[in-house]
Amino acid sequence: MAHRSIRHFTAEKLTPTEIATLITAAQHAATSTFSQQVSIISVTDPAKLAILGDITGHHWLEKAGHYFLFIADQARNAQLAGDSATAQANLHSTDKLLAGIFDATIAIEAVVTAGESLGLGSTIMGSVLNDVPRLIQTFDLPRLTFPVLGLAIGHPAEQPEQKPRLPQELMHFTNTYRPLDPADPQLVAYDRTITSYYQQRGSHQREETYTHHILTEFSRDPQQRAGITAALKQQGFLTDVPTE
Repeated sequence: MAHRSIRHFTAEKLTPTEIATLITAAQHAATSTFSQQVSIISVTDPAKLAILGDITGHHWLEKAGHYFLFIADQARNAQLAGDSATAQANLHSTDKLLAGIFDATIAIEAVVTAGESLGLGSTIMGSVLNDVPRLIQTFDLPRLTFPVLGLAIGHPAEQPEQKPRLPQELMHFTNTYRPLDPADPQLVAYDRTITSYYQQRGSHQREETYTHHILTEFSRDPQQRAGITAALKQQGFLTDVPTE
């Protein structure tokens, strides 16, 4: 519960032992149907790190102690499954795409937690999806693989304030979903809490509520990542989804 995203790191690189420990933690995370449908790429080439900086818009990642790219991977299982038509159809399905995404997401959180137990800090980066075709080309990703998330990890050079989370009553329900009432006093109070957080934190102070943040976040150009579906189909996924 002390987690926070770290974006500034010391110059110290992770050791081979630390990297191996983090990968082991990822391997021991839960995996759907024990299919182990995740692969991880350690990115150490400065040129490729610069490309990641371009894609994400966050060149600070190049100064992290290490960078991992998490891949939903059914290509390995496709090789193991052989020529079975049923198996191959399943591997291309939305169901198995989601299973790979789940495995990659669970694995990255395991690495974050393990890293924090070693005194490391990190930031999970969904911004790797800003240019999926370039990412696929840069890392030679074959069909039936898809990049999910990046992770910049290293020795923290900062200890930022922790962002307050939503009140549990607004996101934890019993037996049924409870729609949000925008006038809920707990949401109003949370907006005030977020305003206070942004005004008092050590850097990048601004006037902001959570409600305004959500309005801003979802007002972004939806075409920024419009190529994701096409890239998924190019990689051999979503074959069970009709083409309009």
